[in-house]
Amino acid sequence: MIDPFGRTIDYLRVSVTDRCDFRCTYCMSENMTFLPRKELLSLEELDRLCSLFIEKGVRRLRLTGGEPLVRKNIMHLIGQLSRHLQTGALDELTLTTNGSQLSRYAAELADLGVKRINVSLDTLDPDKFRAITRWGDFSRVMAGIDAAQEAGIKVKLNAVALKNFNDLEIPQMIRWAHGRGMDITLIETMPMGEIELDRTDQYLPLSLLRTQLQREFSLEEIAYKTGGPARYVKVAETGGRIGFITPMTHNFCESCNRVRLTCTGTLYMCLGQEDAADLRAPLRASEGNELLSEAIDRAIGRKPKGHDFIIDRRHNRPAVSRHMSVTGG
Repeated sequence: MIDPFGRTIDYLRVSVTDRCDFRCTYCMSENMTFLPRKELLSLEELDRLCSLFIEKGVRRLRLTGGEPLVRKNIMHLIGQLSRHLQTGALDELTLTTNGSQLSRYAAELADLGVKRINVSLDTLDPDKFRAITRWGDFSRVMAGIDAAQEAGIKVKLNAVALKNFNDLEIPQMIRWAHGRGMDITLIETMPMGEIELDRTDQYLPLSLLRTQLQREFSLEEIAYKTGGPARYVKVAETGGRIGFITPMTHNFCESCNRVRLTCTGTLYMCLGQEDAADLRAPLRASEGNELLSEAIDRAIGRKPKGHDFIIDRRHNRPAVSRHMSVTGG
């Protein structure tokens, strides 16, 4: 699949649910209204959609949410999708998780061919963790990371950099992650969905944070890539890697290779744009995939060049109305 700007689309992110067992303050409101279950695609429909995308050239598939592991019978879907790893049609099947369910599922994920996962973790302070997630249990996440590593799954941490919350703690998080053999990726907060807080009070440019980190660490630019938008450096003092995802300070869209599918069958060609394609209707209109394939081709044909994210006092409304949990980041 080639978009209008010559970019090969070989990475699909699938939000299997908009529900989550946390309520992270930068992501969603505490009193969220989630989609009625009847609007969600069935696991069989998600498998059919993902399998067609793989036929059309997707090589990397990432399951997201919300929290993907709270979707009922999610391991059945992962088991079905793992057949594409066995045939070689898919290079990687992975997921992004908050870690709360990993103790339960890590061993089975490893058995199904999941070799690496991303765990979202913004602080190592249990009290601050409870404050930022509202409902989260820090010890449960730590146990989940332990279980994943014991199962042989490579863990990478994702941390959203938040001004006056975790900015001073990030060097400690880097040392802790690298000490356990985990890379860490730092992410700028993005203006998606209405939340109770003012994002201009949360926003920390990673260009500023990187300057601060260079006072403590020797950072070496490296060519390492994982298929996503992060740019990586190696830390001489620890031997580990730090990724920087900078949608606000450095638009990474020129190398975008991904599209995002929601649990209702809506395809977003860009995280930061509202344009979307309905794949549920053609999916359910025929047992064959011809209509569905044509709908996907039309959607890829209008993938935009980039997003329009902006955060400042003059633009204090979300760039897009949907919450991050709808499309999974």
